[in-house]
Amino acid sequence: MNNLHTRFHLTLKTFSLALDLHLPATGISAIFGVSGCGKTTFLRCIAGLEKAAQGYCAIGNTVWQDSSRHLFLSAHQREVGYVFQESCLFPHLSVKQNLHYGLRRSSKHPNANVLAPIIELLGIEHLLDRMPAKLSGGEKQRVAIARALAVIPRVLLMDEPLAALDLARRQEILPYLARLPHELQIPIVYVTHSPQEVTQLADYLVVLEAGQLKAAGRLEETLTNLESPLAVSRQASSIIQAHVSGHEAHYHLTLASFSGGVLSLPYQQQRTVGTPLRLRIYARDVSLSLQKPQQTSILNILHATIAGMIHDGEGRTMVRLRLGDSALLAHISYKSACELGLQVGMAVFAQIKATAIL
Repeated sequence: MNNLHTRFHLTLKTFSLALDLHLPATGISAIFGVSGCGKTTFLRCIAGLEKAAQGYCAIGNTVWQDSSRHLFLSAHQREVGYVFQESCLFPHLSVKQNLHYGLRRSSKHPNANVLAPIIELLGIEHLLDRMPAKLSGGEKQRVAIARALAVIPRVLLMDEPLAALDLARRQEILPYLARLPHELQIPIVYVTHSPQEVTQLADYLVVLEAGQLKAAGRLEETLTNLESPLAVSRQASSIIQAHVSGHEAHYHLTLASFSGGVLSLPYQQQRTVGTPLRLRIYARDVSLSLQKPQQTSILNILHATIAGMIHDGEGRTMVRLRLGDSALLAHISYKSACELGLQVGMAVFAQIKATAIL
């Protein structure tokens, strides 16, 4: 398996990075944190663009850096695809020529036939003869991703690829990014400071703070880790992995089953029974009750157990709930937590509006 093992200790003028991470062999590993926390530096160390004085970097059995053996392969010797914030396409080359440039960089000496599935995956067939100046921001980034994949990399590095795009262009490119882990059997390391991109794309989440590891693990668990900055922010959310179990067409609702029960959500008419769903639920949209509410407009009322709580000292409490194998966050007032007498281990009912599930 092409697991990515990294260990970097690097000191710059005003910043220190100290990380020891094992990232999965497939799927998207999101590296999340505020600006200046070390996300891009970490990516550059993997790519060989930055040399950590004390470092180790290996993909599977292939070692790219081992400072204990004075081993360091330069960037062009590493089988890495790199996508920057800006597309960085060669302006004097057409889209097709940009892709063939990437192809020539591959150490595997592939022929042009390997480009066909990449072009189809990213939906750029109609762009091949255009010059970069004639592309939208979203189109440029799709071409940049295709060029990075043309290298036939063992790991794809993406440094905030949507940061330079407006909202419309982000929404345009997100579906293509979501397809990548299903089509590619290589690890993708995706740097972002956007909670939305994390919840929509990531399989594995790493949270950095001032060059140090704050939290790491499967997305669903790490998002709801009360020690993670993401879990206590105003945008805190949970991810539920479910599948379509039925439709109530006359109510324009879809039923989604998961280990903690069944959820009603806005109609997903195009999704057949059995289709997997990734559901995002904001903590602010979850309320709690000690008894099952009666005669309420809220459709989703589920048995849950309190797994943890944290008070922010400003009147707000974040509650981590366990529903079957899934975790769910509820953001309530400190007063409510006190008046309900909430404690870890207590059984409660979680209430979620159907219209609040994304």
